[in-house]
Amino acid sequence: MKAYRISHGGQIDGLQLEDIVERPLEPYEVRVRVRAVSLNYRDLVVAKGMDPTKVDHPVIPCSDGAGDVIAVGSMVRRVKPVDRVAASFFPHWLEGRPDRSKVRNSLGGDVDGMLAEEVTLHEETLAKIPDQLGYVEASTLPCAGVTAWNSIFESSDVRPGDTVLLLGTGGVSILGLQLAKAAGMRVIITSSSDEKLVRARALGADVTINYRATPEWQDEVLNQTGGEGVDVVLEVGGQGTVTRSVASTAVGGTIAVIGGVSGFGGEVNPLTLTLGAKRMVGIYVGSRAMLEQVARLVAETGMKPVVDRVFPFAEAQEAFRYLESGAHFGKVVIDLTQ
Repeated sequence: MKAYRISHGGQIDGLQLEDIVERPLEPYEVRVRVRAVSLNYRDLVVAKGMDPTKVDHPVIPCSDGAGDVIAVGSMVRRVKPVDRVAASFFPHWLEGRPDRSKVRNSLGGDVDGMLAEEVTLHEETLAKIPDQLGYVEASTLPCAGVTAWNSIFESSDVRPGDTVLLLGTGGVSILGLQLAKAAGMRVIITSSSDEKLVRARALGADVTINYRATPEWQDEVLNQTGGEGVDVVLEVGGQGTVTRSVASTAVGGTIAVIGGVSGFGGEVNPLTLTLGAKRMVGIYVGSRAMLEQVARLVAETGMKPVVDRVFPFAEAQEAFRYLESGAHFGKVVIDLTQ
């Protein structure tokens, strides 16, 4: 069996294809033939040695993958051979609120992930994927889909007609756009590319803002909401955007802090949160139960996650570099059947 491995900080060139000897299954373990793996910004963070779960040995990278169950241990009951499944980002966070024990491991971070022809996982880690999704599309759900779900539906009390602000057109933002529209919400989205904003409108975005043409985009958000602001912001930018995100948020609204593409740090005046009764909530992906909820919504609505580009397994380094370029709209996926 072949798998990619990388050392934390090994950079993209350190991503190497190796032969791996598989071990026998434990009673509650499942072997999955991986069909597709989607990439996340976090995979670049691991490659650059910036992930907080850094370990001193090489790991199989990538948290997100979908495939077929091909073998099960003697005590496995949740899945059976031929079931189509995806793996949860956190193997131990099955449901409920997070705690230290639930987030102690993360696939592709401090334990082996999904960028392999076959993987062995505990049965509780797995969720079945919707019948109408191919493996490429289904592979986008565990990290980006769950993060978007958690940010919009778990972090605040939203309802149809509320407004969501999305920053950029990467995987989390575009899946957030699709999930929010499926739930009957109004969506404002930003980008530096007019071409990408046209594509976002085609997906249902109600308002688009080019943040290069409108550097003070928070003012335009307020203008587009009658001075009220939005109910939820998916804050992926970090220190370069967080103060504007807070300013864009309505009284009683939520800033769901997901990442720091522009770096971490910056200053937020606590008074702006207090006077507006605004909440800033850290989002660290989510549970298996959230993955199952995302899959259920996808199945009920017929939603198809947006995949920008698909690379064959042999071109994993090129896929990482394409993600790093920021040229993508939606998800970048590695197809192991190619």
